[in-house]
Amino acid sequence: MIAKEQIGKVITTPTEEAAPKHQGLPTLKLATIFAMTFGFFGVNMAFSLQSSQMGRIFQTIGADPTKLGFFFILPPLAGMVVQPLMGKYSDLTWNRFGRRMPYLMVGAPIAALVMILLPNAGSFGFGYASIAALLFGAITILFMDLSSNVCMQPFKMIIGDMVNEDQKDKAWSWQQSFSNLGGVVATLFPFLLTWIGVSNVAPKGEVPLSVKLAFYIGAGVLLATSAYTIWSVHEYDPIAYAQYHGISNKKPAKHASLWTLLKKAPRSFWEVSAVQLFDWFAFQYLWTYGTGAIAQNVWNTSNPASARYQATGNWFGMMTTVESLAAVIWGFAVLSHTKPTQRKLWFRVGLIMGGIGFIWVFFIHSQMMLILPFALIGMSYLTMQTESLSLFTESLNGENEGAYLGLFNCGICLPQIIASVASFGLFPLIGKSMPGMLVIAGIMMFLGALMVGIIHPALSAKTTH
Repeated sequence: MIAKEQIGKVITTPTEEAAPKHQGLPTLKLATIFAMTFGFFGVNMAFSLQSSQMGRIFQTIGADPTKLGFFFILPPLAGMVVQPLMGKYSDLTWNRFGRRMPYLMVGAPIAALVMILLPNAGSFGFGYASIAALLFGAITILFMDLSSNVCMQPFKMIIGDMVNEDQKDKAWSWQQSFSNLGGVVATLFPFLLTWIGVSNVAPKGEVPLSVKLAFYIGAGVLLATSAYTIWSVHEYDPIAYAQYHGISNKKPAKHASLWTLLKKAPRSFWEVSAVQLFDWFAFQYLWTYGTGAIAQNVWNTSNPASARYQATGNWFGMMTTVESLAAVIWGFAVLSHTKPTQRKLWFRVGLIMGGIGFIWVFFIHSQMMLILPFALIGMSYLTMQTESLSLFTESLNGENEGAYLGLFNCGICLPQIIASVASFGLFPLIGKSMPGMLVIAGIMMFLGALMVGIIHPALSAKTTH
């Protein structure tokens, strides 16, 4: 960290935590790791509200359940475009505000604005199930994901820029734990607001006030936590960065195209991405069909306009809270203490837990019993993010770090797009059963666990298989 009078300036000499030249990244203070990971709390409030309430919002304004996949293609498609470009250009950005932070300064206000607009998709007089209402919602969710991705990437990139391998699992798990804690708060809002008397029903085609207020509060928290990170995190200047990563300052900067970088990507890029084809495919179905699955199994309704369906939406938010709480405990208690040589083991264990959780939901018809599978799903979600990032970034050498992390995100977005497209055939094939779609998700998680065996970690040839 730097003195307060230096705030707003890029560090021109190594910080108090500096190491000698070419000695690798320094060991950071826990306060520094906290500062660079806590901001994810606010960012994930946006993503959690989006993932837990998006299906509910679009069905409330009149979307055909068999066509939900169309709306869920847009967010990952946005991520595939935005994150590689942002990574590439932030690699080249060095100014008085830093390297990654300028993008957060732009993305956070835009994301907050779009969060306010999204739940109002049915409130502008377009009419129930009208093309205008659905188009407005689709465009809004697209811009929300674009801006949220711009907010998210700086948090990932500064870990790659500043954290050494001994602390990387701790940093990734802290970041994902704070992310899930933000998810807890976000997904609790509709339930709590309803509990204190805010209306959870609305005229046909409109989103309830409880959901709108949740998005408004989330927008405010996103701005506040992003501002905290911008104020507290001070990135290394080009000279210190080169010293810590062992990059010669005499070499001209490499401005390779994304396509060139993709062709030269380390082996782990492709191996971990192959696993992610299965696990992110699975989670796309949770976000798309989770509310409807619980509505059918527990509340015995498929009518989005009914009070029972809206109650399901609140309970799905509560189950997302269970996911997040389980993930936070799991992250701090287990994953933050993981050794680099144990990453494959925990990756596989996490995917198996998720597979069990998804399939278990299919058999449950009790509201409270859902807590158990969703706890497993939450632990799985945090594990797969932490270990996939650790297994990949251990192969990077500090050059083009942001671009590679952006490209790596395509391995997250592409499976979601494939899952959404596949849903047009799978959903009718299984009798339009939303619980059945979660069984498919569970099977994909088990396949992902098998695929973990193809990964060759850079740090140890003896990693557990």
